[in-house]
Amino acid sequence: MGTALITGASAGLGREFAVQLAGRGHDLVLVARDAGRLEAVAATLRSTHGVQVEVLAADLADRAQLGTVAARVADEDRPVDLLVNNAGFGSRRGFVSGGLEEEERALDVMVRAVMVLSHAAAGAMRGRGRGAVLNVSSVAGYAVMGHYSAIKSYVTVLSEALATELAPHGVTVTALCPGFVRTEFHQRAEMNMSRLPEALWLDAGDVVREALDAVARGAVVCVPSVTYQGLVGLLRVAPRRLTRRVAGGLADRRRRGRARGR
Repeated sequence: MGTALITGASAGLGREFAVQLAGRGHDLVLVARDAGRLEAVAATLRSTHGVQVEVLAADLADRAQLGTVAARVADEDRPVDLLVNNAGFGSRRGFVSGGLEEEERALDVMVRAVMVLSHAAAGAMRGRGRGAVLNVSSVAGYAVMGHYSAIKSYVTVLSEALATELAPHGVTVTALCPGFVRTEFHQRAEMNMSRLPEALWLDAGDVVREALDAVARGAVVCVPSVTYQGLVGLLRVAPRRLTRRVAGGLADRRRRGRARGR
């Protein structure tokens, strides 16, 4: 079944990708900062599914460590057949009120790392005439939700551009654009999501299953769930001034909610 390399594999969607890919018979290379958590995941997958699991602890914001991961992706002696660029994080602070260092780290992890690893994978896969890249983006990339939206817009557009460039060479690229998924993502970002309607929450297992099915059929963009497909369709045709106005109103409500909570 080949080998899949997954970034951000110690928790959340990344761990779910590892579980489902191992269940489909793929050997794995798991990448994240926390070596201990990675080893625990790897041990479980080896014993449960009988697949080979390599652990590669790396901070993707560190250029030298990112280079090590890129070299592994491009290694022709140990080919990676599926690259899953999943690592990422959120922030509850606005772009101006937050620290610039955090925003730069967001660019390093969710933009530069995606670019570097996609480039490494594309070169190796194009030479072999096969392979797939799955970049985890977000519905936020179609909206106006601060720096995170700008980052995810980049990921989606890069994926579309690469898909076009690599299609003649037998390589597919898919952008996964989920909405709100039940993982550790929002808790780690210290976001209060208690008021989000239940209908807007997605199950991580369902999201990953839809993503892998999309990769299998060569889809360029995957938006899980009919609800979010409808939302993305609306965002694509709505005037941007309206999108900005709605986003501004939601941001004001979040700020007032935080102020009342202090």
